Formats: sequence, C-alpha cells, structure tokens
Amino acid sequence: MTGPEARRRRAVLVTVCTALMAVIASVSGLNVAQPDLAVTFGVSQGTVLWMINAYTLTLAALLLPLGAVGDRLGRKPVLVAGLVVFGVAGVVAAFAPSAEVMVAARLLSGVGAAMIMPVTLAVITSTFPEEERGQAIGVWTGVAGGGGILGMFLSAVLVDLVSWRWLFALPVTLALAALVMTLRSVPDSRETTRHPFDTAGALTSVVAVFGLVFALQEGPERGWTAPPTLAALATGVAAAVGFVILEARRRDAALLDVRLFGRRPLAAGSVTLLVVFGVQAGIFVVLFPFFQAVLGWSGLLSTLAFMPMAVLMMLASALAPRLSVRVGPRATMATGTLLAGAGLALMALLVSVDGGYPSVLPGMLAMGVGMGLSMTPSTEAITSTLPQERQGVASALNDVTRELGTALGVALLGAVLTAGYRGAVESRLDGVPPEAADAARQGVANALGAADDAGSAAQELVRAAREAFVEGWQGAMWAGVAVMTVLFVAVLVLGPRRPVPPPGPTPANDTDLVDATA
Repeated sequence: MTGPEARRRRAVLVTVCTALMAVIASVSGLNVAQPDLAVTFGVSQGTVLWMINAYTLTLAALLLPLGAVGDRLGRKPVLVAGLVVFGVAGVVAAFAPSAEVMVAARLLSGVGAAMIMPVTLAVITSTFPEEERGQAIGVWTGVAGGGGILGMFLSAVLVDLVSWRWLFALPVTLALAALVMTLRSVPDSRETTRHPFDTAGALTSVVAVFGLVFALQEGPERGWTAPPTLAALATGVAAAVGFVILEARRRDAALLDVRLFGRRPLAAGSVTLLVVFGVQAGIFVVLFPFFQAVLGWSGLLSTLAFMPMAVLMMLASALAPRLSVRVGPRATMATGTLLAGAGLALMALLVSVDGGYPSVLPGMLAMGVGMGLSMTPSTEAITSTLPQERQGVASALNDVTRELGTALGVALLGAVLTAGYRGAVESRLDGVPPEAADAARQGVANALGAADDAGSAAQELVRAAREAFVEGWQGAMWAGVAVMTVLFVAVLVLGPRRPVPPPGPTPANDTDLVDATA
C-alpha cells in the first residue's frame, strides 16, 4: 500500500483507532479506582457501580440507533460530534464535585461513545477497498480487544501515582487527538435511502438492550430474583421480541433487517463475538481476584500481568485476515475458538495457589492468540453481510454483540465462580471463629480481611479461602471450556466457507438469504 491514497487510508485508520481507544479505555478505567471513588464522594459500593455501569449501559443501548444516524447524516459529522460530547463529558467527570454530577457525566460520555464506536468501523468499511479491508478491520479489532487491557494498565498507573481524577486525562487526550485528525483526514460518507428513519425500531432496540444489559449487570449485585432485576429482564426480553417482530414486518425499511440473520456469516460472526467477548470478560472477573487476593499483588501489577495476553491478542487480530484468505474464514474462526478453549482448559488444569503466575500464563497466552484469530473474521463477516448503506448499523450490531457478550460473561462465569467458592470454602472452615467464618463465606477478599481477627486460625483461614477460590476458578474455567466447545461445533457448521463478498443491495426474499454466502 503506497502512494498518496495509501497514506490517506493509513491516516484514516490511525484516526479511527485512536477514537476507538478513547472509548475502550473509558469502559474499564474506573474499575481500578472503586475504593477511591467511594471515599471521595462518601457513597456506597452500589453508587460507585452506577458510576461505572452508567457509561456501558448508555453506550450499549444507543449503538444501533446512532449507528443508523451516522449512515444517514454523514459519518464524519457524527464522529466529530461524538468526540466533542465525549471529551466535554470526560472533563466534567474529572472535576465532578458530587456523585450525581459524576453519574450524569458518565451518562453523557456513553452518548458520545455510542456516536463514535459504530462510526469508526463504518468509516473503515466505506473507505478501504475490498483487498485491504480485512487487514484494516484486523487492526481495529485488535484495538477493540486489547485496548481495554492497555487502558486499564495506564489507569492503574495513574491511580497509583497521582489521583483517580487523572483517569480521564487519557481518554480526553485521545478524543482531542482523534478530533484533530478526523477534521484533517477522515472523508465524509453517507448513504441515501428512500425509507424514513425507523423510529419505532430505534426506540424498541434501546429498551431491549438497556433492559438486558441492566439485568445482567445488576443481577450479581442485587440478586437474580430481586424485583429490579426481574423487571429489567422481562422488559428487555419483551422489547427484544417486539423488535424482531417489528423489523421483520418492515423488511427493507427496518433499522436492522433481521432476515439477514439467515446468512451464515452474520449468524456465525454474531454468535462468535458474543461468546468470545463473554468468556474474555468472565476471565477478567476470575483473574483479578486471583492476582490480588491469592497472589497478593497490587492492582498495578495485576493489570500488568494481562499484558502478554493483550499483546498476543492484538498481533493475532492483525494476522487473522491473511490466514483467513489462505485457509478460509471458517477455518480461522474455528482455530481461534479451539485455541481459546484450550487456553481455558490449561488454566483449569494447571492453576494452583503455590503455582502462582506461571500456572496460568500458558493458558492466558493460548487464549490471547485464540481470541485474536476468532474476532477479526467474525467482525468482517458481520460488516460484509449488511449492505453498504447500512454499514453504521452493521458496525453497531458488531458493538452491541460485544457489549451483550461482556455483560453475559461477567454474570455467568462470575456466578459459577462464586457458587464454586462458597461450596469449597465451607468444608475448610472447621476451627475458624464463627465471625471470621461468616466473612469467609462472602468471598476471598472478605476472608483475607477477617484473618486479622481470626487469632491462631488466621493462616488456616487464608489458606482455606485461597484454595477454595482456586477450586471455584476451576469450575468457572470448565464452564468456559464447555461453552467454547459448543461454539467450535457451531462455527464448523455455520461458519462461512469462503470470504464474504462485498456488501450489495439487501436481498429481496428469504430464499436469497438462506442461499447467499453459504
């Protein structure tokens, strides 16, 4: 890729990846500062979680409608507006005088992020020619997959060295840089359509995604049978069913033509991203307490431990398009799924309290390569299936799938870990004082905190909690292996046998959908 056009496309790729990094860094950044936020604002853990979750809830809920807005109004102006909103909200959050202002700023950040994220991928698919598009999507996917870990590491550095308020310096700086580069380098593109904007579909999608993600996020904290959780879940499911029925009736005029899920690439790509991002997020839930509570590492060192996995994930994402051309997207996706499942199995088999970091590193490395190989062809399958005039919606669908998978993985693997830990720790509490034993049943961090009051049983309590956590960990890993095995079979059956052709007009009948791109 040489010449002025090649340099322009490289500048576009750098720009959209910088904007994407700003969004991704804000997803996980506040996680490392939860105790600091609680102390600064004098609020409960529930309020702190709202500061974190308000961003991801708003982002996930608005992706589809704002992706469609970008297709209609122009991707460059929507990207510029999103970067401005995102940057201003980040500055407000950094100087927030109260918890209420912080939550409001995070909600506004989510709006800006929902304008940015789908447009970044849509700009790639509308700018790069077919022969270069896969490689560009690979770079984008690597940033989307590994950027969260890199952002978390830099956030941990800032919290340790200065203050949690500096967490917003990184995403705001990235947004500002992306804004300048967007104005200079990104061409405007928009699609014309004879159909009016699908307002009903947009509103229904917002309710569906918000309800489902809220239930998945709040279920572990409030309880799965708590009225708010059940109400959100029921609302989300009902809205999702209504969305499918409504969009099926609107056909070509729909926000998202659900008939397209009859195509193998879209179905396989969506399911793969849902599962892979779910398992990835669930693994983080398991690994952080292992590093901190079992190995006794600091937050900064724990985040640094993820770097080898993140680097391999980003490298594999860039390699995946070339491999997909040589052996086919289905073989590439299946190989990545198989490697990710093998990584989970390695961690389940090798992890131990005494084994430390070396007992989990081989599995982490295998997972990094596997996820990188599976994510890029899955993303390209989704964007290539929808027609050119719906690339903002295609990108948004890709992002919504990731967000839903993340929430689902954290909820399910976290629940398996918690149940496994509580079952394992109970048999190890003989001789431990009742109050310390009650604390240990709540979690490994609670057990370590109660050890000082356990007297002569302190070391026994610490050992029991750590061993019980590892046993619960193994249950969560084997659950992940089972999920990845099912995905591997699904990819072999449903995965696209050959590279997906460039997007064309929306098929006119269901027969086209079933037969196309088999």
